[in-house]
Amino acid sequence: MKHTISRVVATEAALAMLDQLRQRHGALMFFQSGGCCDGSSPMCYPAGEFNVSDTDVYLGSLDGTPFYMGVEQYAYWEHTQLIIDVVDGNGGMFSLDNGTGKRFLTRSRLFSDDECRLLQSEPPPHGEK
Repeated sequence: MKHTISRVVATEAALAMLDQLRQRHGALMFFQSGGCCDGSSPMCYPAGEFNVSDTDVYLGSLDGTPFYMGVEQYAYWEHTQLIIDVVDGNGGMFSLDNGTGKRFLTRSRLFSDDECRLLQSEPPPHGEK
């Protein structure tokens, strides 16, 4: 029996915020920012508004919302599970959580040795769109 480990998960608070944004904006997607203007933040966009390239890595889905990261950043985070949470504050200027008084935040944890072995036996993430 094959066991899949999620590379990205969300807290209940993040899922509730995602649901609110989805009701207001329709289908959504995430891209993990790698620095620059908004630091390293999970950026939430209307589906199709952010152009995902062939070099971006699809990490998984949060309640049906795809989550991507650039391949260069993935090289640093591949041994880490991303945990998307919500905290008080302003979101990134281009992210849909901006102006809500809450913002998405990426927390993380290192995969255990056993989880790393399981992940190595699976095909690597790809640019699913």
